Amino acid sequence: MMKHEDAVHRLKNIEGHIRGIQRMIEEGQYCIDVIHQIHAAQAALNKVSTMILEGHLNSCAITAIRGDNLEDRERVLREIADVFDAATKV
Repeated sequence: MMKHEDAVHRLKNIEGHIRGIQRMIEEGQYCIDVIHQIHAAQAALNKVSTMILEGHLNSCAITAIRGDNLEDRERVLREIADVFDAATKV
């Protein structure tokens, strides 16, 4: 299960990575090297997103699905479908 501290720690690392990419561009580093670093930062963000989604599925979603409120169940399932839909548009 994801802990918020883990996500925050990873995001702070990504923030530093983004600053490094900015420096690379400012210093005129080789374009392909910059692109590789951008891909690495995107992969790190994807990992955080996956961690948060797993936490959501193991807490909020399970609670709603096991609950008696049909609207909550439908809402949670719709939200998850929307997340996957948005991810395929990137």
